[in-house]
Amino acid sequence: MRAMVFAGGSPTLELRDIPIPRPDRSEVLVRVEACGVCRTDLHVVDGDLAQPRLPLVPGHEIVGRVEAVGEGVAGLERGQRVGVPWLGHTCGICDFCRAGRENLCDEPAFTGYTRDGGYAEYCVADARFAFPLPEAAEATSLAPLLCAGLIGYRSLKLAGEVRHLGIYGFGAAAHILCQVARHAGIAVYAFTREGDEAAQAFARRLGVEWAGASTEMPPRRLDAAIIFAPVGALVPIALKAVRKGGRVVCGGIHMSDIPGFPYADLWQERSILSVANLTRADGEEFFPLAAAAGVRTETVPYPLERANEALDDLREGRLQGAAVLTP
Repeated sequence: MRAMVFAGGSPTLELRDIPIPRPDRSEVLVRVEACGVCRTDLHVVDGDLAQPRLPLVPGHEIVGRVEAVGEGVAGLERGQRVGVPWLGHTCGICDFCRAGRENLCDEPAFTGYTRDGGYAEYCVADARFAFPLPEAAEATSLAPLLCAGLIGYRSLKLAGEVRHLGIYGFGAAAHILCQVARHAGIAVYAFTREGDEAAQAFARRLGVEWAGASTEMPPRRLDAAIIFAPVGALVPIALKAVRKGGRVVCGGIHMSDIPGFPYADLWQERSILSVANLTRADGEEFFPLAAAAGVRTETVPYPLERANEALDDLREGRLQGAAVLTP
């Protein structure tokens, strides 16, 4: 099969012909229809996330069809459409797994990081972490929901009771979350790079209350702010924008260091917290909600062999919405 492979040393992926993987008894073989290009993939190939399994096939926003089923698998069948997310396996026995917090599992595996992902024609997945997906929707439109959508949804849950929500970094995750939040009656305030009028116009088209640069203050205090841009300097800025008791949620897996800031900006029970991975329960809640909200993803398709171009466009901020590879 054709696959884009990260060998380490250089962020450039190589197009290789490698064997089609075989599923073990608890896995399914998935024929990939589409795979989203996520900022976490950039963090892997750019070296921000240490110790990936090498050589590695990246990609964890996978939409495909079950091609083969391991003998121990129940509930999935050949030909069924499934989605494969970042969290690819958990131990099921550690304290976190037993407490329903499998996103914090002590012995996890991650798709496109510690196990091969979807920048290929086929991949294998732990059947427990393969979500059934709608048959009628386009695969390219579904792919960003598998990480950008799920992490955005988990970030919103951790934000607490919100009527006025700020989103810093208006890319793939933000454009999905904006639609979910507005469906819930939440007013959204979009913060972008200085001078990025295209992103601000994109946010306004999705119905935000206000859009401006991340250095600006919104027209009112926010109940919570979610930061998707991997920029630690945004944390003190967001703290200044939230009300007393408000939360700043860091939605990325990697972020540059947070600079020092006055304690007064945190005081009055403001809080900062991070989001780690996802749980299967998040998927069970999110996919029906996304359908009910009528979420429409903005995607830019790339052939599989142009994965490096897609990653570079994401790295340089040239995308509105999400890049998606189509094998």
